[in-house]
Amino acid sequence: MASAIWVFPTCKIQHWHVIITIMTIIVHAADPPSYKEAVEWLYKASFAGHVRAQYQLALCLHQGRGLDQNLQEAARWYQQAAQGGYVRAMYNTSLCYSFGEGLAQCRRLARKWMKRAADRGHSKAQLEYGLLLFSEGDMMKAVVYLELAKRAGETAATSVKNVILQEMSTPSRDRVMHLADNWRALPSSR
Repeated sequence: MASAIWVFPTCKIQHWHVIITIMTIIVHAADPPSYKEAVEWLYKASFAGHVRAQYQLALCLHQGRGLDQNLQEAARWYQQAAQGGYVRAMYNTSLCYSFGEGLAQCRRLARKWMKRAADRGHSKAQLEYGLLLFSEGDMMKAVVYLELAKRAGETAATSVKNVILQEMSTPSRDRVMHLADNWRALPSSR
């Protein structure tokens, strides 16, 4: 495959979305033509403020794709994209804080970013946040998030949610399901 320089000889700044899409495909290909060049383009787009590029760059740094693995720099780019509203980056920022990968371990910040991702419709964040609420004894909120996760395809949420529902009164069950039925994701840049 031709280099990105050859493919984009006249690409202007307003076409970053095209470059980001193609570079994302390249860095995730089984036999990429040039990880290094794709990462260079992701850096350029990231420094230009494109949150999707920031997230993809963070993934490359986290996994060591196209450059040496660097968990601290990956975490910084996840945070940058998360602050820009990118939901997947919010979730990954939470994981970095949870496990101390690239950031100092901090349960409070992990929880904050997990909730932000869950509130914006990230299904795994909804599952994990629901389980966190369950472990803290907040059964009503736990069931809402677990139900949202289940509806989004996270089948692991079903069994825990059903156990909690069995312990609730009928009015409480009805209230929780009403909350889940009327839930709307907060806006994000996806």
